[in-house]
Amino acid sequence: MKDITEFTDLDVGYDVPALPGMDESDIQTPCLILDLDALERNVTKMGDFAKSHGMRHRVHGKMHKSVDVALLQERLGGSVGVCCQKVSEAEVFARGGIKDVLVSNQVTHPAKIDRLARLPKLGARTICCVDDLDNIPNLSAAAVKHGTQIECLVEIDCGAGRCGVTTTPQVVELAKAIDAAQSLKFAGIQAYQGAMQHLDSYEDRKGKTQIAIDMVTAAITALKSEGLDCDIVGGGGTGSYYFESASGVFNELQCGSYAFMDADYGRIHDKDGKRIDEGEWENALFILTTVMSHAKADKAIVDAGLKAQSVDSGLPVIFGRTDVTYVKCSDEHGVVSDPDGVLRVNDTLRLVPGHCDPTCNVHDWYVGVRGGKVETLWPVSARGKAY
Repeated sequence: MKDITEFTDLDVGYDVPALPGMDESDIQTPCLILDLDALERNVTKMGDFAKSHGMRHRVHGKMHKSVDVALLQERLGGSVGVCCQKVSEAEVFARGGIKDVLVSNQVTHPAKIDRLARLPKLGARTICCVDDLDNIPNLSAAAVKHGTQIECLVEIDCGAGRCGVTTTPQVVELAKAIDAAQSLKFAGIQAYQGAMQHLDSYEDRKGKTQIAIDMVTAAITALKSEGLDCDIVGGGGTGSYYFESASGVFNELQCGSYAFMDADYGRIHDKDGKRIDEGEWENALFILTTVMSHAKADKAIVDAGLKAQSVDSGLPVIFGRTDVTYVKCSDEHGVVSDPDGVLRVNDTLRLVPGHCDPTCNVHDWYVGVRGGKVETLWPVSARGKAY
């Protein structure tokens, strides 16, 4: 891929959707744009929160898949590293200069284990999650083979119903096996309650998080009795970070979507009953789309359809407007209800995606905008890294 400085005006619309200095209205669509001011405020705010509560923040790179965004979070938010879900993502972040990388997932296939064991040679602290005793000797053998060290977190299933063990004895058994394995290091606990992050009610989220806190507290107590300390007790998301920070047992947050925000997260409520995108966090990520047809008086057709976004968490919301509504989409088209006929062909709209993570994964570039002008382009560095 060419460096952004190598592109010319002829590349716009072919290789890149925009160039620095261009007006926002001239960006080729559909594409992802970042409001850089809002993004920087979000990143700084979360960094300040974590620091003031004695927490480390390991940002979730699987949300944005961008080395540039991760470096911004390190610079402005004081992040200690990234977590991601795939070894291929971890490789991208390590090669991009991130020095502390957690694959917050199980790595079990021999080829992936081998790649994981080579990551420390890129200069990155390398961590993964474990919930299976049989996985431990395989991780150990690969680390020995490459002369590296893999750190391991025991994952607790604290309500998400996915990976992780569910009892304290299982946690202790796994931790002791990791501690005894050559070239592995027991680093602590992974306890992310993903299933409750999008519950509308603050109190409902608090109740679900307390279950996780209780499980983690019991595990830490049992581990200490075996002489095992946890450097990392990680978890916490955009919908719960304040609970983990007040728990007295968690010491690392793993928030991701706070930096960009999306329509699904935006609708959940804070402790005062307000939407979290009305004060807690700002929308910084948008799909910029253009009206391409208005042959029907009451509807506009835009160029952002299914191939420009993920709708698993609902349709996008048109940002800053109540007079028009995005109502449905097909592969290449979005239908916008325009009852008063206010839109015109070639008008642009900012869409807040329903779910930012999979939406980002279908784009090659972020176009960073400030004051209506394109300031920078950042590649979606780990786009398509799903293995």
